[in-house]
Parts: sequence; C-alpha cells; structure tokens
Amino acid sequence: MKYSANSVWENKDVYDVAVIGAGHAGCEAALAAARLGFRTVIFTVSIDSVALMPCNPNIGGSSKGHLVREVDALGGEMGKVIDRSFIQSKMLNKSKGPAVHSLRAQADKDRYSKNMRQVLENQENLDIKQTEIAEILTENGSVTGVKSAAGMVLHCRAVILCTGTYLKARCIYGEASMNTGPNGLQAANLLTDSLKNLGIRMYRFKTGTPARIDRLSVDFSKMEEQFGDDRVVPFSFTTDPKDVQIDQVSCWLTYTTPVTHQIIRDNLDRSPLFSGMIEGTGPRYCPSIEDKVVKFADKERHQVFIEPEGLETNEMYIGGMSSSLPEDVQYAMYRSVPGLEHAKIVRNAYAIEYDCIDARQLLPSLEFRNISGLFSAGQFNGSSGYEEAAAQGLIAGINAARKLKNEEPIILDRSQAYIGVLIDDLVTKESKEPYRMMTSRAEYRLLLRQDNADQRLTRIGYEIGLIPKERYERLKKKEEWIESEIRRLERATVGTSDEVQKLLVSCGSTPLVSGSTLTELIRRPEMSYQILEPVDTGRPVLPDDLREEIIEQIDISVKYEGYINRQKRQVEQFKKLENKRIPEDIDYDNVKSLRIEAVQKLKEIRPVSIGQASRISGVSPADISVLLVYLGGK
Repeated sequence: MKYSANSVWENKDVYDVAVIGAGHAGCEAALAAARLGFRTVIFTVSIDSVALMPCNPNIGGSSKGHLVREVDALGGEMGKVIDRSFIQSKMLNKSKGPAVHSLRAQADKDRYSKNMRQVLENQENLDIKQTEIAEILTENGSVTGVKSAAGMVLHCRAVILCTGTYLKARCIYGEASMNTGPNGLQAANLLTDSLKNLGIRMYRFKTGTPARIDRLSVDFSKMEEQFGDDRVVPFSFTTDPKDVQIDQVSCWLTYTTPVTHQIIRDNLDRSPLFSGMIEGTGPRYCPSIEDKVVKFADKERHQVFIEPEGLETNEMYIGGMSSSLPEDVQYAMYRSVPGLEHAKIVRNAYAIEYDCIDARQLLPSLEFRNISGLFSAGQFNGSSGYEEAAAQGLIAGINAARKLKNEEPIILDRSQAYIGVLIDDLVTKESKEPYRMMTSRAEYRLLLRQDNADQRLTRIGYEIGLIPKERYERLKKKEEWIESEIRRLERATVGTSDEVQKLLVSCGSTPLVSGSTLTELIRRPEMSYQILEPVDTGRPVLPDDLREEIIEQIDISVKYEGYINRQKRQVEQFKKLENKRIPEDIDYDNVKSLRIEAVQKLKEIRPVSIGQASRISGVSPADISVLLVYLGGK
C-alpha cells in the first residue's frame, strides 16, 4: 500500500485548538488554551513576528494599563513579559485620583518579542507553526479545521482568529503602495475570501505609524528629557518589586512648529489620506499628524515624543507624528522639529490598511454567533492597541477551552473589569473606526482601578484554572490583612497630645480639638496610613511581601469610602438588568409595541440580557420597558 505523507495531518483531532496569528491576542489565546490542558497550535506568517510591536514599543498607558493588570490577574502573560522587557516605566496621572492612575512602560521591542516567544516555545501542549492559513473548514455550522495556503489540512475542534493587521494588508506612504503587513512582513491575502464565504461581514480599517530615526542624528539638547519613576511599580502581581528597580533610559519631548504645519498643508494633495488612495477608516484617538494639522488648525504646536526602541538599537520612535506623506515630505516635516534638524530616517512612516470584522457578529464570549467553535480576538475585531488585543485573546482562549469542556463561558460584565467594558462595547455597539479603550468608557471606574485588579479577578482566574493555588492563597492573605486593619483603624483613636498635634501641623493639617479615629484622620487629603505610623501605637507588623499593597488599599478604601459605596449601589441596579436574561429563541417580531428600528437592531445583535439590549444604539428606554413587560409575562 502506498504511504500518504498527508495522512498524519488528516488524522482527526491532531489539535484541539488552532490559533491564527501570533500577535498579542494570539499569544494570550494560545497560552490560555494550552494551559487549560488542550492541544494547541498557533500559526503565524512569520516566526519573527511573535508579539511584534510594529507601532510604539510601549505597554500600558491611560486605561490600557488597567487592561494589562486585569490580564495578569486572570493568569495572562503580558504583564510578566513587560516586567522583564521594559527600559522605562511611569505611573501616569499620579496627580489625579486612583481611578485613573495607569502604568505605562517603554519596552525593548526586540527583547519583548523574544521573551514572549520563549514562553510560547516552552509551554506544554503548544506548538508554533509558520504558515499562512487560507481557509476555515466547517461542517453543519461548526468548525472542523483549517487549511493552509500550501493545501495542508489540519483538523481541530476550535479556531481563534487573531490576524491583527495582516489580512489583505497594504502599507502606503505617498504614492508608494505595498501589499505587505507591518514592518514589511508578509501579508495574509487568502483568508478573507474564506471568511466572507462563511457569511462574515468585513470592514476595512487603517492605522499608521511614525518614522524611526537614527539616534545619532538627534540633537537632544533642544528637547526636554523625560525620566522614568524613581520607584518602579511592576505590571504583574507576581513580580517582586525589587526585580524591576533598574537603571532606566530617558525619553524626550519636543514640539512641532508653524513651519512643520505649513509643510504639511502645502503637501496635503500628496497625502493618501486626503487623495482617496486610502479607503480604510482610521482611529479617531490616534490621528496622523496630517489629521491633527487639519482638524486642529488653531493649534500652533503638537507634542512630539522621541522614544528609544530598545537597548541594542539606535532606532528612535517619533511619537505623535504618524504619517503617510511621501518620503521627501517626511524628511522636510521631521527636520522642521527642534532637535530633528539633521534627522536620518531609518524606516519611513506609513499607513496600513487591513481587513477586520464587524464584531457585533460575536457573542460576549467572543465566539461567532452563527459558527460554533469559531472565536475572534484583537485588532481583527475592530479594536486598536496591544493591550486591547491581549485582553480579548485571553478571554477567547479561555472560552474556546471551556466550550471544549462543555462549560459555560467566562463573560466579565462592565462592573467587573475594563475587559468587560471593552468586549461589551465591541459586540454591542457599531464601531466605524478602530476602537480604543479609555477610562471614560467605564461607568464604574472608581471600582475598576488598576491597583485592585487582583482582588476583582484573581479568584475568577483561579476557578478557571490559570492561577496557581499559592497565588490565590497570597491574595486571600492580603485581603484578610486589609479588612482587619481597616476594622482596627475604625476603632483606634488618638487624642490631642503634643505628638499628634505636631504631626498634623507638620503635614499642613488642622490640629485636633478633640479625639479622633485614625480612619477620620486618613480621610484628610494630606494624611495617609504611612504618615500616621508614629502616633498609631497599636499598629501590627505587616508582612514584608504584602506591605506596600496593603497600605495602598487601606488608603484608597478609607479615603474614598463614600464614593466607593455609592458606586457599589449603582452596580446593584446595573446587575438587575444584566441578570435579566433574554431567551435565545425570542421572536422580536412578536413583541408588540417595539419600534421598528429596535426590532431590527435586536434581531441583528441578539443581546443576551436586558442590560446588553439597553446599550444598543437605536434601542430606547421605552423599548426596554416593553421588553421587560413581555419577558415578565413569560
């Protein structure tokens, strides 16, 4: 009998889960599925693009830092890898309240990619394969496998699409147009047709990136030096803070000039953004420098950050000046910026167009509503950013595994996590441009702080199976200390002794006229748990490994107690609507008094709860009342 070399690949259930794409979403998805015990393969058009950072090599930032902390609290990898790869770290918004404090780290992009790849390569149950996937195989509405561009068939029980910006990607600057993915890597040109044949609705989005310049050609004396924090806070709750106190590199701040803006205006007719050469819709909250100059014509200057791409390269990233203008115009505009007069471009700025989906076709679990076993995550869902991608990838990987175990999916709601806000927005609201996470999108942001992500989500990660018992026990110990200390502080009092009065005056605080509890003193803006230590005679010795975390949580819990309790009451009302489930087989045409627009939107999105239905554009409060009456009679 003649041996068929393809027989091994045609053997059913070679893998349980196939992940298409090895960017930030794909890495988290594959690791989650493999760690939950399923044989997983991750496909990439280039092994060198694993966890690639084709735009600014930083992790975190406003609201995005929350996502990274939440990914870590659930058992994801991004926070651990950036803690081993960063070259500068800052806690943003420290002058504001704790709800908007966000950690941001500049990464060595090469080291980050290699560190993540090493994690993938050493993960049990996980294989990496460099090949382009051309087709999703289905049977009776369920995934059965994938087919490569070379014709190789692989059978699996679940597929997670994490194609990022690679699907039919086209990089453009000036009149130059190349059918490549980011950084000149191979695009994935075949899968789109397969997805459309499955009835999946597609969008065409675009994003962009600035030029990279040679560090040796920059005059830093004309710029403002930007330093990292004196005390670095790690992203991962498992990282020892001592391990991230490193010598940090500097970033630099400069500004565009009126000359810069005039150069851009004079060449708008050569910009693909304005000539119609670019069809895709770009991100509103990360505009190109051309967009800034046109839309904010009254501004005389815009910030420009010069940031290193790594320790072993002279490439510098020009933050704030992404562009798709021709190369000669790029030279002229960059060299009009103070400090960049002699800049040498290593990589030109470019815009990139790519195919993505209308995420309203997905369930909150990130599984396609009409294709069982097919999941989707990351920029392919119409979002932007490494952090948004990683968060979706983790949830998609978890839920693919749970589906194979016949378990209910993990769905975080808007009161539990920024991840819940992100996914709910994507699957509920129409996104006509790349979606970016922002603190203003989270209604309950005082509860969803980056500092308490472990208290909100690590218990869930432990129940899923991604958090080890030792880490969960550490969390419980921390929570017990916080609770017991707050109870003690509520009972502990101080009088008007000279020592107390002297301490208060030294901090600019009003002296006492009578005794006070320690919690009342901590509520004063200028006071804190740490400051009161000299007069807190009954204070216990906190465990060394938890000391900083416990103190932080005590201060926040005591100072913002009233606001936190008010938001918890709001969450109780929110939960009532979220817990009111809508049957999958509901026929909205039979719900009398619903407006026509509401019927159309409800049939299209098929919300799982009254809460989700209330957030659909075109569904009014009156429609929700009608639905509640209808469901109440069932």
